[in-house]
Amino acid sequence: MKRIIIVATLMLTLLVFISCHAEKESSDKPVSTGELNWLINLEEAMEVAEENELPIFVNFTGSDWCGWCKRLQSEVFSQTGFISYANENLVLLKLDFPKYIQQTEETKKYNGDLATRFGIRGFPTILLLNSQGEEIKRTGYQPGGAEAYIKHIESLLSS
Repeated sequence: MKRIIIVATLMLTLLVFISCHAEKESSDKPVSTGELNWLINLEEAMEVAEENELPIFVNFTGSDWCGWCKRLQSEVFSQTGFISYANENLVLLKLDFPKYIQQTEETKKYNGDLATRFGIRGFPTILLLNSQGEEIKRTGYQPGGAEAYIKHIESLLSS
């Protein structure tokens, strides 16, 4: 009888631990009500920017290996506030330099050529371009989350 009580107590403790841990993990995940519409071609981004009179937000990233890129993704790009802001105020262009995600040779060359053209030396590098593809400002990861990042982008665009 003692063994049954001990086993039952251990199982109950385990179930409580698992449910508390699962609840904590789900509350830590970013909330998103939409997705960012990343383009992968500068020429297309320039056309969209011209049509909509918007700046181009270029994300040079190492999405699957760069720690700061992953932080920018989780702290800013996946957040509802940034998604809403970006989809209304920016043309998004992602130029990825992954280590483990497969890309065509054409994509690797295209992204590499743009990295050379803009003098990219590290990741993440964020460029703000006008609709002619000319650099306005450059930045990278900034602490503080989505709202702080939006203010940072707005200050770069207004200076």
